[in-house]
Amino acid sequence: MSDATTPLGIDAVRHVAKLARLAIPEDRLPQLQGELIAILSHIEQLQSIDTTGLEPMAHPLTLSNRLAEDVPTPGMPIADLLRNAPATEGDFLVVPKVLQGESS
Repeated sequence: MSDATTPLGIDAVRHVAKLARLAIPEDRLPQLQGELIAILSHIEQLQSIDTTGLEPMAHPLTLSNRLAEDVPTPGMPIADLLRNAPATEGDFLVVPKVLQGESS
């Protein structure tokens, strides 16, 4: 990262683009140079904040799981479950065989 006395040059922008495997047209380099300087300036600003005594967080908000009681409930009737099945035989689904060497 550059300090305030050393501006980020076009060659450095080309180098960053090469490291990122980006093909940047020459006419866009000055615009990207300004954007990269702004990003690095913001990072420097963030690094100047005193975080002594603060614990790292995985998430900025306090999260808690809202778990419901694990209470068994009656299942759906078999007839309702099989209503949309393409093929049934009694209370079972009919599916093609998938075993090698056998056919229906």
